[in-house]
Amino acid sequence: MTTVAVSPSEPWPSLPLEAWAETCATLHLWTQIVGKVRLAQSPWVNHSWHVTLYVTARGLTTSPIPYGTRTFQVDFDFIEHQLILQSSDGGNGGFALEPQCVAAFYKRLMAEMEKLGHHVDIYRLPNEVVAAIRFDQDEIHRA
Repeated sequence: MTTVAVSPSEPWPSLPLEAWAETCATLHLWTQIVGKVRLAQSPWVNHSWHVTLYVTARGLTTSPIPYGTRTFQVDFDFIEHQLILQSSDGGNGGFALEPQCVAAFYKRLMAEMEKLGHHVDIYRLPNEVVAAIRFDQDEIHRA
């Protein structure tokens, strides 16, 4: 997706879906993976409110996720185009948000979490997606 300059008189750039539909589909699946990590680690709250990603000044965050006696969080930084992992014990990880298939994103995220000592198993099928492909096998969505 190309960066669009915002004029001082217009607070939001034009964002026609047809120009970034493939990126939107890929990002949707990436956020589902991160949401399912939070789902697997967080106590249940009705209506799955514990899975929500929150808007930040730079993108999206899980906010702290419990993991034993520690916590960790996952941030999508859309300004620096980075996925950032932070652990309450001081560990950090992450990788560039660049065109890559869903399977590669899934494998990179799980590898970075393992480096921080956070092993999380998730249900690998996306929800509410037509013709769902397992995250670890999806080579189609890559924009």
